[in-house]
Amino acid sequence: MERNMSETVDPRLRRRARGARSNAAGRYERHGRVYEDDGWNSAPDDEAPLRTQVSVEVPRRMITYNRSPDLPFDRSINPYRGCEHGCIYCFARPSHAWLGLSAGLDFETRLVARPAAPEVLARELSNGNYRPETIAIGTNTDPYQPIEKTHEIMRACLKVLSDFNHPVGIVTKGTLIERDIDILSDMAARGLVRVGLSVTTLDADLSRKMEPRAPSPARRLQTIERLSSAGISVRIMTSPIIPAINDHEVEALLKAGRDAGAEGASWVMLRLPLEVSPLFREWLETHFPDRAARVMGLVRGMHGGKDYDPEWGRRMRGEGAHAELIAARFRVAARRLGLNKRLPPLRTDLFRVPGRAEQLDLF
Repeated sequence: MERNMSETVDPRLRRRARGARSNAAGRYERHGRVYEDDGWNSAPDDEAPLRTQVSVEVPRRMITYNRSPDLPFDRSINPYRGCEHGCIYCFARPSHAWLGLSAGLDFETRLVARPAAPEVLARELSNGNYRPETIAIGTNTDPYQPIEKTHEIMRACLKVLSDFNHPVGIVTKGTLIERDIDILSDMAARGLVRVGLSVTTLDADLSRKMEPRAPSPARRLQTIERLSSAGISVRIMTSPIIPAINDHEVEALLKAGRDAGAEGASWVMLRLPLEVSPLFREWLETHFPDRAARVMGLVRGMHGGKDYDPEWGRRMRGEGAHAELIAARFRVAARRLGLNKRLPPLRTDLFRVPGRAEQLDLF
């Protein structure tokens, strides 16, 4: 592991409930980051808490558009930047570099809340040129991470979308989504919402290592059951699949999701863009030194000898024998469990700007 990675944080910081082990400077910074003890710590063996900090941003716009052929949506919103769940594999970590922060510990401890998001979103949806299509939430950072309990930005955004009869697809591993079942069930009855619940492993110990501040796998399965019982369409997301770490669980994860009430399923192979790669390799050496070389060998074998291949059509699934094997296992298991059916599209024909009279309403 690069020497500067291990020297980027105070070794006394309590990192047991964090995913990243280091805090290297972002890729846009002119200088690196090295921790230097100034000698003023009177108790060098004492651990210091690493607390979460939340700052506030006033966004100029909320809807981000994409044209990626790998994604089933063309627009998304993000109530927060950074994510306290601390998933070591999170492909969104490099986005913190745009803020001058690290993709490591900064990503999971220096968060940005956007409390004006609902008002900005309503303004964009009210634009006369706007044409509705499903908005994705949670595709970058989790809208139901712990700080949502205090800030309630996601709930306010849902109220806006409900008022506009606007379709939304939500991705989360946060059980706080149960708080919003009242809004979600009403939207589901109008064909306006679908939820993807991420369950990466059934092994609580592995989950704690990979995603230290996310709810336990059993608790997430319970959330699938509660959402499904409320009439909300849910799919289980077995993502990411990590070779030699959780790939043996594909069939068990799908069955657990189906038994909890999931109607569909999806998967994505581990992605290691930019700063995620050294962070993940450092995590492997810490928690799985016996198989770190094997894991990275399999990863590189699926990406043309590199840690990551960003090419469209390959970045989400990889290629080669191992990638094909995982894809085949997922396909067979999903078909056997009835999770491979195509779900109907969410409705866009109900979209209305609240308070704006339509021409036909005048007759």
